[in-house]
Amino acid sequence: MPRILIVEDEEIIRSAVRKLLQHAGYEVADAGSVEEAEDNHDPGEFDLIISDLRLPGAAGTELIRRAPDTPVLIMTSYASLRSAVDSMKMGAVEYIAKPFDHDEMLEAVEGILARKPQISSSNTQSSSNQADAAAPDSDPASIMFGHCDAMQKVFTLIRKVAPTETTVLIQGESGTGKELAARALHLMSPRAARPLISVNCAAIPESLIESELFGHEKGSFTGAVSARTGLIEAADGGSLFLDEIGELPAEAQARLLRVLQEGEIRKVGSTQSRQVDVRMIAATHRNLKAMTRTGGFREDLFYRLNVMQVRIPPLRERQSDILGLAQRFLQRQGEKMSKPGLNLTPEAMRALERHRWPGNVRELENAIERATILCDSDLITPSLLDLDGEGGDVNIPETLVDGNNEQAPSREAEATSDLSLEDYFQHFVLENQDRMSETELAQKLGISRKSLWERRQRLGIPRKKSSGN
Repeated sequence: MPRILIVEDEEIIRSAVRKLLQHAGYEVADAGSVEEAEDNHDPGEFDLIISDLRLPGAAGTELIRRAPDTPVLIMTSYASLRSAVDSMKMGAVEYIAKPFDHDEMLEAVEGILARKPQISSSNTQSSSNQADAAAPDSDPASIMFGHCDAMQKVFTLIRKVAPTETTVLIQGESGTGKELAARALHLMSPRAARPLISVNCAAIPESLIESELFGHEKGSFTGAVSARTGLIEAADGGSLFLDEIGELPAEAQARLLRVLQEGEIRKVGSTQSRQVDVRMIAATHRNLKAMTRTGGFREDLFYRLNVMQVRIPPLRERQSDILGLAQRFLQRQGEKMSKPGLNLTPEAMRALERHRWPGNVRELENAIERATILCDSDLITPSLLDLDGEGGDVNIPETLVDGNNEQAPSREAEATSDLSLEDYFQHFVLENQDRMSETELAQKLGISRKSLWERRQRLGIPRKKSSGN
């Protein structure tokens, strides 16, 4: 059983992560600081250390030096994302931004432990030996689920292209699993022991996207009080996954083209360029070819990205996979919520197979999660799945939004108590987005900023231009 050490000074977060990992079958210990971790444990004896970046006393990155043979996963808030990039340069194997979903954490932990032999060996090899390291023993079928012919073709293509240095463009509707495909491409490549840096281009404010990607020099713009390393530079030697690349602003597109053509970057405010060795993986749900005709996307960048294309089919084209995916999600949610032994009724199975799934795999996962929360027996019925958004005879409690409840719900909010989760989400966002930032909305809804953006996309809720986030 893998042993994991959590170092986090906030008791609520530490307890939540500990329980999540224990339910997933890991042996877990925890501490509130680096000093406490060393007093009570030997960090080098663990299979993985998960540490907050900012701790009382020594920073979380100090554990990278004190336990050199143990991979360290850094937790950080969005506001200190650039510091997390610096931690990657110091030797952290990966970072995860707060607030994170439970599945994000479990996927990160599973991925790190799966490639731990490669990570450990990379700490003792020279950079030239790292470049020659063999690809890890991994397979897309162990990361993604799919028995249908369409997904088997995707797996075959990933197996062929992953060991190469070829740039890959992943296309597919929102919720189909494009990020999992990118993870499979990285883990099956010779770069698996190096970082996979994932960037959602639509989730970063347009005014900051160039600084986030390319870094900046001190004083290059208002608020740049120190020089920062960009995400592309942090991926040096590894892979860079640019999700929703169709949302990239024109100026950033031009800079990215130079990275692909010349293999070099120049920080914002700098006159000097530096070489980087990055394998580029991009994804989008938009038609980039059509965008080139309207000027929304650079044609030369499109052809640079579109060397090899992987298309992830929508769930409606994967009819034979629906029940298999549902069973996997049901088992996962049942374990997470201490409700083992849940089963779908025959009527629920037929409802799942008849549904068109406009939100794809993510919609299916959300439906199963909702049904798991609301069920009072060991049987999942169609009304609990609520695939038509009717809500059935199930009332959604007013405490759906994060339990802080700083304000009493408005009369309109009270009127939504019998809406589905998606209806409630849409109502809450539209009612509050004028007075709340994206971060505040996400916190109140109990989801990450990325999940908030993805649900906006799926439900067609535009983000307010004046929000400044």
